[in-house]
Amino acid sequence: MTASPSPVEPFGHFDTFESFSTQAQARGFDATLVREWAPGTDTGLHTHPFAVQVQVARGEFSLEVGETTRHLRAGDTFALDAEVPHAERYGAQGATFWVARRHPSPASLPNQQAAS
Repeated sequence: MTASPSPVEPFGHFDTFESFSTQAQARGFDATLVREWAPGTDTGLHTHPFAVQVQVARGEFSLEVGETTRHLRAGDTFALDAEVPHAERYGAQGATFWVARRHPSPASLPNQQAAS
């Protein structure tokens, strides 16, 4: 299940970060990392310049995308395209999750012309 209609689809559930990372790289993601969030963190509405695939490893949080809020716990997954506005609110224990990022390729970025 994705948090929004998106060509970025969750690609499975993994028991280790290493297996998550291997599968992410095989699917074209260019970076994987472990994110730790402190208890009670509220990110506010924001976007990222990259697509993400996430698996929650520990804790819980709420993810808001548009009018939809999902409560995610250890083992849950979600995916977001680049530039999708969203907010995260972390519970009393904070959370740890595994993130795969897919940055846009230079060919997909708009041409930027030098100023005259």
